[in-house]
Amino acid sequence: MEAAGPRSRDARGRAASPPGSRAEKSPPESRKVYMDYNATTPLEPEVIQAMTEAMQEAWGNPSSPYPAGRKAKEIINAARENLAKMIGGRPQDMIFTSGGTESNNLVIHSVVKHFHKIHAAVGDTAEHPSPVEGALPHIITCTVEHDSIRLPLEHLVEEQVAEVTFVPVSKVNGQAEAEDILAAVRPATCLVTIMLANNETGVVMPVPEISRRVRALNQQRAAGGLPGVLVHTDAAQALGKRRVDVRDLGVDFLTVVGHKFYGPRVGALYVRGLGELTPLYPMLFGGGQERNFRPGTENTPMIAGLGKAAELVTENCEAYEAHMRDVRDYLEERLAAEFGKRIHLNSQFPGAERLPNTCNFSIQGPQLQGRLVLAQCRTLLASTGAACHSDHGDRPSPVLLGCGVPLDLARNAVRLSVGRSTTQAEVDLVVQDLKQAVARLEGQA
Repeated sequence: MEAAGPRSRDARGRAASPPGSRAEKSPPESRKVYMDYNATTPLEPEVIQAMTEAMQEAWGNPSSPYPAGRKAKEIINAARENLAKMIGGRPQDMIFTSGGTESNNLVIHSVVKHFHKIHAAVGDTAEHPSPVEGALPHIITCTVEHDSIRLPLEHLVEEQVAEVTFVPVSKVNGQAEAEDILAAVRPATCLVTIMLANNETGVVMPVPEISRRVRALNQQRAAGGLPGVLVHTDAAQALGKRRVDVRDLGVDFLTVVGHKFYGPRVGALYVRGLGELTPLYPMLFGGGQERNFRPGTENTPMIAGLGKAAELVTENCEAYEAHMRDVRDYLEERLAAEFGKRIHLNSQFPGAERLPNTCNFSIQGPQLQGRLVLAQCRTLLASTGAACHSDHGDRPSPVLLGCGVPLDLARNAVRLSVGRSTTQAEVDLVVQDLKQAVARLEGQA
């Protein structure tokens, strides 16, 4: 029996289907089943409608006073409110960006600049040397972050602009442990950036605990004249799959990525008490849009789509989560039934919560590298890990290795991520496709 999608979704139409999916009624031999929703998601019909209406009715410059401009400004303001509501924040704390990469770089750039600005000022006026005088700003992250965090931090180290500690995740639960993060703090530490959920394993990081521990530490640091440590989380993978609330997380910055929750390829950045409590410095300079924090004429249609996608998440997140978990659990049951002891579920860690839609697994066998298995599949559309690493050939995922997955298993890994409209019938097709792919690789077909 197929698992039904959330009833609230059926009443308004299902998510747009990827090319070649069942919705296009293609012949069975050419039918494709998409299970790479952690890489990107299709646009919801309501999102497409919101973007189309904005292009037709709100084509004016949002800074202009005539009707088409005022309409654009209204749409942007409404989208900002929807984004804030989705994450439990305030509209005035939301800044629109081009996507997750820009948001993450903006946080890193701002914190480094703020460190230099504050300590240059202190050095000019203080009678006694600052406790961090002469030190480079120090940032703490973990070893399984997305490249849009890892690469800018590595660049800062190469340029000798900052120092960075990459804290290993636990090989027991795949998480960045709060104790290890706190142990890495130095006098010059100014930022901790830890993703909310990993894109390959689905493991949810203990961000609330890390934030709580950092806040307590900041009280001690203030008494000793040390800078406060800010906390950022990249929530790209978590939004739309589980409840995300900045008040519970306790973070100063949170990155929003639209195309991970059925929205367009733009994003946003939440900054707690923007301009009051938490510093933000622009990387671009121009016409003053977004209160000068991110200037440039606003992309009204994309922002409209982002706002609609956020509204749908606010209304339906529990239903989305329940449906995806049911289908993911069924997928793992079918894999275990079909492959028995040969299957290894790389994303199941004791004591760690994970995203409801993510299944990372390996089928044991010397000829069953993940890339080769997927190349033999005729129905399944998926990946071995992060889409931005798709050209890395047979190199095993550093994320899986860092989580303690043995080399031979990591090399064979396949990541399946289900979506809002994935069905149990599609799972059955995928498992059968994988079975046939394995048989072909092992010379049995």
